[in-house]
Amino acid sequence: MSKAISIFDTTLRDGTQGEGVSLSADDKLKIAKKLDDLGAHYIEGGIPGSNTKDIEFFKRVKELNLSAKVVAFGSTRRKGSIASEDANLKRMIESGAQAATLVGKSWDFHVHTALQTTLEENLSMIYDSIAYLKQNGMEVIFDAEHFFDGFKHNPEYAQAVLTKAHEAGADWLVMCDTNGGTMPHEVYEIVSTLAGRLPQAHLGIHTHNDCELAVANTLSAVQAGARQVQGTMNGYGERCGNANLASIIPNLQLKLGYECVSEDSMRQLTNVARYVSEIANVNMPINQPYVGNAAFAHKGGIHVSAILRDSRTYEHIVPELVGNKQRVLVSELAGQSNIVSKAQELGLEFDPSSANSRQIIEKIKDLEHQGYQFEGADASLELLIREANGDMKELFTFESFKMLVEKVAGKSVVSEAFVKLNVGGTSAYTAAEGNGPVNALDNALRKALVQYFPSLANMHLSDYKVRVLDEKDATAAKVRVLIESKNTENTWNTVGVSENVIEASWEALVHSFRYALLQEKLQDEPDVVNIPAHGLSNH
Repeated sequence: MSKAISIFDTTLRDGTQGEGVSLSADDKLKIAKKLDDLGAHYIEGGIPGSNTKDIEFFKRVKELNLSAKVVAFGSTRRKGSIASEDANLKRMIESGAQAATLVGKSWDFHVHTALQTTLEENLSMIYDSIAYLKQNGMEVIFDAEHFFDGFKHNPEYAQAVLTKAHEAGADWLVMCDTNGGTMPHEVYEIVSTLAGRLPQAHLGIHTHNDCELAVANTLSAVQAGARQVQGTMNGYGERCGNANLASIIPNLQLKLGYECVSEDSMRQLTNVARYVSEIANVNMPINQPYVGNAAFAHKGGIHVSAILRDSRTYEHIVPELVGNKQRVLVSELAGQSNIVSKAQELGLEFDPSSANSRQIIEKIKDLEHQGYQFEGADASLELLIREANGDMKELFTFESFKMLVEKVAGKSVVSEAFVKLNVGGTSAYTAAEGNGPVNALDNALRKALVQYFPSLANMHLSDYKVRVLDEKDATAAKVRVLIESKNTENTWNTVGVSENVIEASWEALVHSFRYALLQEKLQDEPDVVNIPAHGLSNH
């Protein structure tokens, strides 16, 4: 049996049914281009005619000249009607898509309860709809909805549904675990049965993640004979989500020896997954397998010491195979190996036997005892290491800031920040408003610095988190602020700690701006570092 696997991405249709996921037509087109670059064979764009976004997508996607086949989604004709007169089927044909996903019922319970028709009429609806689309030149992927539940309840009828779709000319017969409740061993047994009974059919699998088994069920189906896998990038989808293609593709190709995408495309996997996350405005879990920021991150000193000798000691693949990279986290759990590894990653000369390494470890332990957290703030950590290594000097120094927060009855709260800095011997004093104290500080700091460092106009704060460190102190408790910032190329995280949330926020903001200047300087003059000192203890 062929080891080639057809990748069917439904991020733009099924993925948008997930809570918090909403994509404009422009968003869909951008993601479609990325999925095409990754090597997806099918990209399901949506339901033609259902809304203005999908209408625009199918109209404009032709301009992209994608290698992947663009797929329109729809359901079988209505009961008691004629396929050639069905508005839904006509819109699928008129969309200009090369292929159609046609969903039909395969669980007798749904036929009686949801469709309120007979089992025979449902088979006719499936046959007529597929035949009509085939007559109009479309490739047809038949999605047998609730197939596994249907097979377990009435195996003869579930099989009859697939047989009828095959007789009508469906190019793919896709078995759907729509409710996401099937176990991997059940998937394997059922798909194996169908592969034996329909040896000429091309089988596919579409799973949901309600038992957190969507990826496992997909792998079981492939091992049983399925050759098309349907899923979404990052597992977006209704309820608990769909099968995650960012995990399925490397599992099939790197672990099980199937052919999904080219090696070059596989190296784009992390980039594509994070790009989709950014466009969808959904934060990616840092521990997401293969493509997450922590997928190849190491914290324990014993682990780090081992991976410095051979990464295979604690990594199941080479991270670069999927476009990710190894990261060493530094915290109170770390040993000298962590610092050495981090310094090597930064290209710094660092003698493991020197007192410098021990001093940095002790400083990190002391700071984390105060409440700092560096495994979530790589940028602050890098500034700390570079400062300790003597690689930095100040470009600006802080003199003072002042906050004004005013609330007038019947009006919104107004926040204004006044910031005074010294930049290269010149005093810079600015004021700016914001929709809150931190936003006002951010705006004022940027306003003061951008005239000297224009590139800072391209960065912005993308996430802001506050953690109370000791709840028993109530409103007097120390807090930790973690800030995520990004520009057109990078994302970085910084940390600040104080009993005052404004001061902790200010510290994290200053670190963020300083890190942005560091990256710009390293790009312009890779052998010279001339950026502000870190100053963790100097707010």
